[in-house]
Amino acid sequence: MLHRIAERILPQWDITSGLSQVNRDGGNEMTQGSSKRQVVLATLGVALALLLAALDQTVVGVAMPRIVQELHGLSFYAWVTTAYLITSTALVPVAGKLGDMFGRKPFLLVGMIGFVGASALCGTSQNMVELVLFRALQGVFGGVLFASTFAVLADVFPPTERARMSGVFGAVFGLSSVVGPTLGGFLTDGPGWRWVFYVNVPLGILAVVLVAAQLPFVRSSARLRDIDWVGTGLLFAGLTPLLIALSMTRDHAWVSAQVLGLLAVAAISLVAFYFVERNAEHPVVPFHLFRLNVFAVPAAISFFSGVGMFGAVIFVPLLYQGVLGVSATNSGQLLTPMMLAVVVTSTATGALVSKMQGYKWLGAGALLVMVLGLFLLTRVAVGSSPLEVTRDIIVIGAGLGVTFPLTFIIIQAGLPHRLIGVGTSQLTFWRSLGGTIGTAILGSILVNRLPVPPSRIGLAGTLHDLFVVAAVVAAVSVAAAVVLREVPLSQQSETVPEAIEAAA
Repeated sequence: MLHRIAERILPQWDITSGLSQVNRDGGNEMTQGSSKRQVVLATLGVALALLLAALDQTVVGVAMPRIVQELHGLSFYAWVTTAYLITSTALVPVAGKLGDMFGRKPFLLVGMIGFVGASALCGTSQNMVELVLFRALQGVFGGVLFASTFAVLADVFPPTERARMSGVFGAVFGLSSVVGPTLGGFLTDGPGWRWVFYVNVPLGILAVVLVAAQLPFVRSSARLRDIDWVGTGLLFAGLTPLLIALSMTRDHAWVSAQVLGLLAVAAISLVAFYFVERNAEHPVVPFHLFRLNVFAVPAAISFFSGVGMFGAVIFVPLLYQGVLGVSATNSGQLLTPMMLAVVVTSTATGALVSKMQGYKWLGAGALLVMVLGLFLLTRVAVGSSPLEVTRDIIVIGAGLGVTFPLTFIIIQAGLPHRLIGVGTSQLTFWRSLGGTIGTAILGSILVNRLPVPPSRIGLAGTLHDLFVVAAVVAAVSVAAAVVLREVPLSQQSETVPEAIEAAA
């Protein structure tokens, strides 16, 4: 019965056509012998894993006041969310590389089983310190899921069908933003805040069963000694203090000793990481890929559009509440149209790109729409209607919904199969890093420019400046999209290894 439901949810495509084509460096893991039922159930399990990992970025926020009330420790309030974001972001590049080396299935299973276990531990937390630590652990496995889920599409679907499924997976990611706050509020007011974490357990077990039973595993010749242990350690040593420093800018000045010290450690570690990776036999991050237009442009788009995305999601509620006087409950509900726009346009993008076999100007146009939405937010004043803001964020959501799956489509069309995990995980990493840096910068603008004592008019002026900066930064992604060189989706990605070798 489950596969029949999934077949109705997933688009009715010929998902097994072309799967028998063997790639020159490994090939698709699912072959012509894989039944449609097997492909559908495997895809459903992977999509469910992505939904759970993405949900935990948004579902906890609504429950935090109740959690603090019961566990105390108000000083740890922000770290419950930050701990998850830091560890999940830092793990993504490494997990993507290891998935390429040893196969996606084992890492998906480890990620899902670990995520389920960490979720259960979060639900049993007796104090805020425990909750922060368990959330950090949950983020480790969440990072594995983020790195693996989109890469699986290259193992299951031929290039001509990946565009459509990237749209579906993009919609799943967007759906998590819509469902997260509502689900968190329902569980907190119902069975209790602990069920915000416990709900992951049965759904995660279902995902594990589906992936374990339906997703084939291809043995790899890679060995543990092939892992770039030094590079992995330096990457963690650089990203962790960088992300912590950016998170601390909410409460500390950029020139404070704590922030500058962490940034110095991050800079030294990342510079060392770069020089180590240049000579590594199996680098975690193949820097020569950044010389390729088909890789560098999507990475730039992900980074700069991430600033706009997080700017809208994080600061628009403040615009609703602080400037327009909307209640906290209603401000959360008013964000729903934006996320629904993301879901609709993300799903439509995959189907559209598959039919039109072109995407360069579609991407540039969508990014321009997102920037337009951010500029429209700069016109909001105290006397504006909440519906005006809702209109503006729908415009932002429509642009974001197109660009999110499109970047994955470009990477999977332009890179050989052996680098799909690295490529897709890098997109996730750069989008998250852009969002983190953008949030820190925009938050600093808010703190430094907000007049004292604060007023609705003063806050409106500050948010005007904030959204101008977000729009200008996001506009860089439009310029990046214009210089993109298209790779036909109909060609196997393995026809471009010569370009990879030339860039090395």
